[in-house]
Amino acid sequence: MRILLLTHAFNSLTQRLAAELRQRGHDISVEFDIADSVTEEAVALFAPDLIVAPYLRRAIAPAIWSRHVCLIVHPGIVGDRGPSALDWAIQEGQTEWGVTVLQAEAEMDAGPVWASASFPMRAVKKSSLYRNEVTQAATTAVLQAVQRFASGNFVPQALATFTAPRGRLRPLMKQSDCSLNWERDDSATVLRKMHAADGFPGLADSLFGEPCQLFDAWPEATLRGAAGTLLGRRETALLRATVDGAVWIGHVKRNNSIKLPASLAFQREALALPELPLESYWRSDAATWQDIAYAEQGAVGFLHFEFYNGAMSTTQCERLRYAVRWARQRPTQVLLLMGGGDFWSNGIHLNVIEAASLGQGSAADESWRNINAMNDLALELINTQQHITVAALGGNSGAGGCFLARACDLVWTRETVLLNPHYKNMGNLYGSEYWTYLLPRRVGLDAASAIMRNRQPLTAQRALEIGFTDACLSGDATAFHSEVARRAAALAAAPDLALRIAAKREARERDEAVKPLAAYREEELSHMRRNFYGFDPSYHIARHHFVHKSPASWTPRHLARHRDLGWRGS
Repeated sequence: MRILLLTHAFNSLTQRLAAELRQRGHDISVEFDIADSVTEEAVALFAPDLIVAPYLRRAIAPAIWSRHVCLIVHPGIVGDRGPSALDWAIQEGQTEWGVTVLQAEAEMDAGPVWASASFPMRAVKKSSLYRNEVTQAATTAVLQAVQRFASGNFVPQALATFTAPRGRLRPLMKQSDCSLNWERDDSATVLRKMHAADGFPGLADSLFGEPCQLFDAWPEATLRGAAGTLLGRRETALLRATVDGAVWIGHVKRNNSIKLPASLAFQREALALPELPLESYWRSDAATWQDIAYAEQGAVGFLHFEFYNGAMSTTQCERLRYAVRWARQRPTQVLLLMGGGDFWSNGIHLNVIEAASLGQGSAADESWRNINAMNDLALELINTQQHITVAALGGNSGAGGCFLARACDLVWTRETVLLNPHYKNMGNLYGSEYWTYLLPRRVGLDAASAIMRNRQPLTAQRALEIGFTDACLSGDATAFHSEVARRAAALAAAPDLALRIAAKREARERDEAVKPLAAYREEELSHMRRNFYGFDPSYHIARHHFVHKSPASWTPRHLARHRDLGWRGS
């Protein structure tokens, strides 16, 4: 069928649905919901059989839903209505939640139900639930709804006919509904309130006497202090005491500014707080916040790096590079780079780069430092000689993060992961991280050019099919980690491991003789130098709009196929 995805943005859910539907043979085009007239024009151009709306912030115009079946993806159980479904579910401590696919009608979220799917709730950030459980449930429900629509004989069930649905109409969650009281709230309450607001809009509060919005909360098991007191700092996070413990605050948005690591958002003030380093720099068994952690199982080392939204600043790249060097000195033979729960890596840290332009610094200079730090890290992995390295992607990855993963010998992905191995969406960036060496040797020159040109997400299964990755494992997070550990142990115990390591060293030497890695790097950076310092400001403009979350004014042409001058509907 011809399916139009109508969405507020091309977010992770929309990307996943587009890729899954396209893999099933459907003709997919995307339109951003900017204005009714724009949407009506898109519908007229594409003439869709079906409209699916995975992520909207306003109602579809009657002129559209009265003439076309429009399926709304609502992140709530059957009967749940309102714009803050997931926020309320987290705030109320729901143990099970779901996604409902319903037909757009005059009354918001009250149309007949085409499909639904449920999932158990985790005590995590709203953004994490959305990227994992909600996206997976939505994919299941949408695919079922599309199949039912295609059959031509399915009758969706009116909401009034459901027997005692648990869901109900609830209002937009306001900051007053989840305000913090540090002298009264225990850690569990603080975490629940911050989790419900994470991603957007953040939780209104204050630090150092200044109003701000808080994000990225983590529990602390042992450190204590007077309730409400800021106890100290660790790398990018600040620790604040609750009535029964303490909570780490990873990110902050000051008024009239952008979301930044907490210790950078309040850089001067944070320096007055005591440092609270881990007892063992890379290892910790306590429930505490640490963005880099290391563990071992026999001859296998596991290096975790939990960087918020997958963004890696210059300092984080440097610290992870040191961690890789340290891990290589351990008595292991297989080194797994595990990334974080939601993201493996999304490349350079655009918010930290933007922050440089807000002060006396230079965004171009910080971009240059950041991309070189990413390159140094990638080079460290490429040149690891005594281990087999594996990138185990349990979360999504994009841009330079994809090629950082590909700098490892093997890439294993969770079945639900999305990859965006391209750069041009960010103001026509050329990209680095040795992608001109790493990508063509895996997929070929033609396919590499197509990936960079088309700028479309890859599902884990599709990435395996084209040769970008080496394995696609269980979509369940727990099963994925178990399978990764089992495969890594088998790899470490394989009788031909020494031969395999020797073969990879020889292959690297042959490649270096043909064309040194330094040449690839210099060629890539010559393009990046123009992106950062040249006459064309596209990268800086795109980064600014991305960081400041400027509303979209048009749909990118590589997504809106119906607006391509060469496109013709059949």
